[in-house]
Amino acid sequence: MARLWLLAILLLGCTANAAEPVRYCDHPVYPPISWSDGKHMRGIAPRVVQAVFASLGLDAEMVVLGNWKRCLLDAAEGRVDAVLAYRTPEREQYLAFAQVPVLREEVTVFYNRRHPLKVERIQDLTRYRGGLLFGESYGEAFDEAVARAGNIEWVSDSKQNFGKLIRGRIDFIAHERRTGLLYVEYLQGGGDIRALPLALAVDHLRLAVSRRSPLAARMAEIDRELQRLTDSGEIERWLGESEATYRDMIVQPEPRE
Repeated sequence: MARLWLLAILLLGCTANAAEPVRYCDHPVYPPISWSDGKHMRGIAPRVVQAVFASLGLDAEMVVLGNWKRCLLDAAEGRVDAVLAYRTPEREQYLAFAQVPVLREEVTVFYNRRHPLKVERIQDLTRYRGGLLFGESYGEAFDEAVARAGNIEWVSDSKQNFGKLIRGRIDFIAHERRTGLLYVEYLQGGGDIRALPLALAVDHLRLAVSRRSPLAARMAEIDRELQRLTDSGEIERWLGESEATYRDMIVQPEPRE
């Protein structure tokens, strides 16, 4: 009997140690926040996620889907545990958001200088053809005034969107300022792309957990670790390292087949 009890304890210990990893979903097309080097997801987002859940004694599994909308749908259904996203009333119905933000971000309008825009307010954009990414929110005012105006082409990734803007197939893109400026630095034809001073929205990127995930009960622990990473300067340091890593990757010559 003693041996049986010992075996049971060992089995329970193995089960606890073999806990399912946290499934973190991302659409890695936003350097330096997240991007893919062709093999792995990189950027500050996966780094923060791994650090936060490691503090909870959990591994993080990176899940990449076809577009951002699919990540949100899977989070709503509980098929993935966590995402990094802007907090909106609609998303709060199925996501529990951390109170401590990861990054402050500003959504602005990118355009081709060869086809300048006359825009002083959001409503002026309804005169132009825009390109947006599936599942993205660009601020409540923009979403209501422009996204429903019938002048939007929806795509899955930033490369396709900026390519259309460079070729003149669309007139503008709504995109986060920091990531957009970094993305076009080495993009062929990116020298023609400019950003308007206009801010569509100023928001914060937050770690969010599916309300169907057991992790939703551990938001206080998640906030404590995010606060520690913020106060220590780790997140700011990782952001700088992420930008440098992305630039180094882009300038490297492509390997010959």
